Amino acid sequence: MFDKFEAFMNKYLTPLANKMDKQVHLSAVKKAMVAMTPLLIIGSFCLIPEAIPNMIGENNPVSQWILNNLDIIYIPYNVGMGLMSLYVSVIIAYHLANSYKQDVPGSVSMGLIAFLMMTVQYTEDGGIDTTYFGTKGLFAAMFASLIAVELYRWCKKKKFTIRMPESVPDFVSRSFEMIPISVIVIGFFLIIRILCVNVFNTMPPLIFTNLLAPLVGSMDNPFAYTFLKMLHCLLFFFGIHPSVLSPITSPISTQFLAENIANYQAGVEMTHFFTPGPESAFGNFTGTGVTFGLVLWCLLSKNKALKQIGGVALIPALFGINEPILFGAPIVLNPVFFIPYVICGGIIGSLGGWAQYLGIMSCSFFTPPYVGVFLEGYLTNMDFMSIVVNAVQMILSIIVWYPFFKMYEQRYGKQAEKTNDNSLLTKEDEDILNDLDLDF
Repeated sequence: MFDKFEAFMNKYLTPLANKMDKQVHLSAVKKAMVAMTPLLIIGSFCLIPEAIPNMIGENNPVSQWILNNLDIIYIPYNVGMGLMSLYVSVIIAYHLANSYKQDVPGSVSMGLIAFLMMTVQYTEDGGIDTTYFGTKGLFAAMFASLIAVELYRWCKKKKFTIRMPESVPDFVSRSFEMIPISVIVIGFFLIIRILCVNVFNTMPPLIFTNLLAPLVGSMDNPFAYTFLKMLHCLLFFFGIHPSVLSPITSPISTQFLAENIANYQAGVEMTHFFTPGPESAFGNFTGTGVTFGLVLWCLLSKNKALKQIGGVALIPALFGINEPILFGAPIVLNPVFFIPYVICGGIIGSLGGWAQYLGIMSCSFFTPPYVGVFLEGYLTNMDFMSIVVNAVQMILSIIVWYPFFKMYEQRYGKQAEKTNDNSLLTKEDEDILNDLDLDF
């Protein structure tokens, strides 16, 4: 039964995932969202000082200094997360242009101006309204940059450019080359803006928000989130990194984080649980699928090889990295571990989302760096219940993995007895190493 399922996954899912991972547009979006991680962390840090007066009271010098300087403290947030869509439009255009090996400065400028054509509004006093420069404009930024670079590429392919004599310096020639391309790109996005404003009576970014509303809303549904965590585990079980889904999920979680931060600043209840901090601290607690239980049982095993695997995997697991146990035990493509990893691991990994959805634990307003288990979860929301939720996850992981580990340990021991060897290397591996004759 498992062999048929494995064959089905390798035939249909693995090629699809590989194509998604190598697809240039999705790859550009994924790289742009990864590049935003420092801005998320720094922007989230700016909210921590505001929480201090609530913890220690306002009638002390530290709290008074914080309250008097909040405008300065918020500057990194305003120029970071507050302008995130601008940065995303530039980075997507950069990576996509690199993939096509075409002029990067020209592509970046077209991606940025395309985004601005769709989002710029003016205030009554003539200033620029930055409403859509933050996370509200993320999907518009992705669309604008991808289409602008594709238009640039199409213009070059069809030779809709101005060619200057070879005697003209290269930087001057490129400037003239960009004139017809700029006209086409700007004209295209100006038409989109006019249609959206005059026909649909709304700005282009809101069109994307309305079209993607079902997908965005589903990420705040705990049942959909549990399914997503199982899907992450299923992909990793077959050796496919779950990051192939990040071009779809990362913009949504980033937007939710920004809305939580805005609500936190306004003193309004935070409602989104699908944000980057909890996704790392709870969704991937000790690694995708919450594999700490297997690490612990390997560490306590009487089998020398399994004990070594547990020892190697322990420290990484405490910092949310479980590749050593995934490929060392291994979990990947091991039918014995399918149920505890894919099904149980997905459910345990979603407990943080359920706790926030049910009001047991506060929603997140902070995306901390990797600081280790328990502390990372606490920093996401400054709620001591986060430690309780992580503890429940760890206990459940230990309980769930025990019977499957004992089954595997017994099978592993029998295999070792047949070969009279307790080594991590198979006979084939040792023969290859012996043939290499590596003497140091």
